[in-house]
Amino acid sequence: MQATLEVQPAVSMAEPVLALDGITKIFPGVKALSDVSLKLYPGQVTALVGENGAGKSTVVKVLTGIYQPDGGTIRIDGTPVSFPTAQRAAAHGITAIHQETVLFDELSVAENIFIGHAPRGRFGLIDTATMLRDAGALLESIGAQIDPAVRLRDLGIASKHLVAIARALSIDARVVIMDEPTAALSHKEIAELYELVEHLRAQGKAILFISHKFDEIFRIADRYTVFRDGQFVGDGMIADVSEDELVKLMVGRSVDQIFPERSVEVGDKVLQVVEYCHPTEFDDINFSLRRGEILGFYGLVGAGRSEFMQALFGITKPSKGVTRIDDQIRIIRSPADAVQNGIVYVPEDRGKQGAVIGLPIYQNVTLPSLSQTSRNGFIRLAEEFALAREYTSRLDLRAASLDQDIGNLSGGNQQKVVIAKWLATHPKIIILDEPTKGIDIGSKAAVHAFMAELVAQGLSIIMVSSEIPEILGMSDRVIVMREGRIVTELDRDALSPETLVRHAAGISES
Repeated sequence: MQATLEVQPAVSMAEPVLALDGITKIFPGVKALSDVSLKLYPGQVTALVGENGAGKSTVVKVLTGIYQPDGGTIRIDGTPVSFPTAQRAAAHGITAIHQETVLFDELSVAENIFIGHAPRGRFGLIDTATMLRDAGALLESIGAQIDPAVRLRDLGIASKHLVAIARALSIDARVVIMDEPTAALSHKEIAELYELVEHLRAQGKAILFISHKFDEIFRIADRYTVFRDGQFVGDGMIADVSEDELVKLMVGRSVDQIFPERSVEVGDKVLQVVEYCHPTEFDDINFSLRRGEILGFYGLVGAGRSEFMQALFGITKPSKGVTRIDDQIRIIRSPADAVQNGIVYVPEDRGKQGAVIGLPIYQNVTLPSLSQTSRNGFIRLAEEFALAREYTSRLDLRAASLDQDIGNLSGGNQQKVVIAKWLATHPKIIILDEPTKGIDIGSKAAVHAFMAELVAQGLSIIMVSSEIPEILGMSDRVIVMREGRIVTELDRDALSPETLVRHAAGISES
């Protein structure tokens, strides 16, 4: 089906503000970018799409002066330039709004906006009055009703995100890069971000928009550029391409059926949860899980799904509740108890809770399984590598080597390492909390296919997901939570997007 745009401004015939020609970037053992091209036009939004590992993050770092290209040319208004530092890129009017921007709670809003380039007065001292005035004008320009003098710690999450945007725009930006800007936003905040994009487009800014969400891309982008495996594979106008065509460009193949066909016969009960309660997060949780089953958990933000899963895994302590595994009562007071009883948990925040940034891939995979790779108290390196290689290869991990720091992997590949880590412990039950959040369509298909393989081998999966297509496509049954309670349980043949949303939002049937 041909995708449609909600907003389709007139196409500008202007020359590109910024153009990359033949950009190459090589790291030890891997060519991250190979002869890529990219053009950004004034007053237009260009969506940069591609699978995890396609080179999107690398090209952003080249554009912002963090990485230096090993070949190719960067042009601004047709003139070759170089960005040896981030400051030089900013001086040329290039700014980036990242998914996770570091802010400082103890500083004022104005200080956060102008940190590193505050206006100066006599004797080189910071001109506080000018900084407050300019910060107020910036906030007003993006529709943020925020006092620039207040401490950042006194603001809510949405307001902090607007401060981060104002900071990015505090330079005289001509090119604005938005890297997964909606990943942590509510629906209301996403709508406000769309308004900001329209505002920036009307000002003539050239916008590079990076997102895995096709509804966002087809709503606000004018143009698209596709990278695959570090190479440029195509570009054009969004109005001239369909979602299916864009997917084929991204993955180099047709992804007609993202969700794999499964014909697993569900077995006996492997887990029973009885009257799980928590003073503030959830109440009276009761359900069962069967061998070979994928049990979906759906709910809106604040439903208590992740909080319950963390209690089930022993991270937090419930005030009440009984866990039965294979019809035997099990006491789970810690994650170690959970793992010993065959329950593992892949968290939503893989960067902070699922992986140890700074350690190589192979050590992340083998960390919970050192008893398998040790003899007489000594770790055997060859056995560590063999174990890590076995499970990462099954998930089609894309990395230069198993020695690579997990922090240098794309989000999708980090997720694969975290899943591999727990599979190496030979669990009975695996809890996947937002297993495909922030990863591309190709990596999603790989994770879904592997989930199907796991249940075919007799494992049982609890899948927490906010993506309705994923819930519909992968679940045998779905439990819907709202405000810390289970409100319904639906079999596969009773599932529909409307039914899920109605139960999750507490909307009665008309």
